[in-house]
Amino acid sequence: MTVFRKWILSVMATSCLFSAAQVSAQSAADWPNKPVRFICPFPPGGSVDPLARLTSARLSAALGQQFVVDNRTGGSGSIGTALGAKSAPDGHTFVIVFDTHAVNPALIANLPYDTLKDLTNVMLVGTAPMVLTTNPTKPYKGFDDVVKLAKAKPATLTFGSVGSGSLGHLAMMLVQQQASIKMVHVPYKGGGPAVTDTIGGQIDFAVTSVAVPGPHIKAGRLRAVVSTGEKRSHVVPDTPTLIESGLPGLSANAWWGWVAPAGLPAPLLAKVHSEMVKVYAQPELRKQLTEQFGMDLVVSSPEAMTKFVTTEIGRWSKVVKENNIRAD
Repeated sequence: MTVFRKWILSVMATSCLFSAAQVSAQSAADWPNKPVRFICPFPPGGSVDPLARLTSARLSAALGQQFVVDNRTGGSGSIGTALGAKSAPDGHTFVIVFDTHAVNPALIANLPYDTLKDLTNVMLVGTAPMVLTTNPTKPYKGFDDVVKLAKAKPATLTFGSVGSGSLGHLAMMLVQQQASIKMVHVPYKGGGPAVTDTIGGQIDFAVTSVAVPGPHIKAGRLRAVVSTGEKRSHVVPDTPTLIESGLPGLSANAWWGWVAPAGLPAPLLAKVHSEMVKVYAQPELRKQLTEQFGMDLVVSSPEAMTKFVTTEIGRWSKVVKENNIRAD
């Protein structure tokens, strides 16, 4: 190859890169130029769907384009996430993910996407403790009552979560190990159905993010027994944590975040992130997420979310493997 030909190819490659950068910047400037799909991998009634709808409504109002929530449930959130991973990285498909997102790599054999390679992390919205709730007619006024009755009747008390391998399920596995008790796990497809059955008395307990049972606790339909945060939740300030209840070092927080297909151009990612930051800065929405969802808002950078998810994958994959937990 002559020096001249090498020079021509170098110029052409540089030109292509420059053109691609121009197109990417132009796409960001025009975004969104068609309806945006927000894939929600969980059903209505929990905390993930309402957060997706609150966000979509405010982005629609701010940007003058439709943001449509598309519920694709099942597989602990993996079905909807897989759909998002296979979508075009053009800024018009996003997935709202829950804490199961970091558990699924260890939980689900042959997961149809690589959590860290096939998705672009956009933002960690916030975290919140989970809470163990029961019907007020049940004889569980505190965590000591749960332990006492669970030891008296091993493998009879039931607790529901949003699915096998969900953060609630894994946290309760650690609880049982540290408290030397045995309970029966009942997996559901979302926090809403688990809470409904707890209110109805079909199961003894539900372990969900505090956002889901919050209104029912206030209305007296549920009793909060114990929370899983490092500190007490402002939603249920009278409810002690697991740490306070004699299980040192045991804490687990639910969390919510946004991801996009891998390959989302940097200018588009920056534009989307910027618009979401503006939405979550709205005082009315911040108040709603704090009070109704029990959320500690984070509103992270994409890089911080990647670090967070990587850490969570490492932490919970160990629990999954040690307890031989499998997806439903």
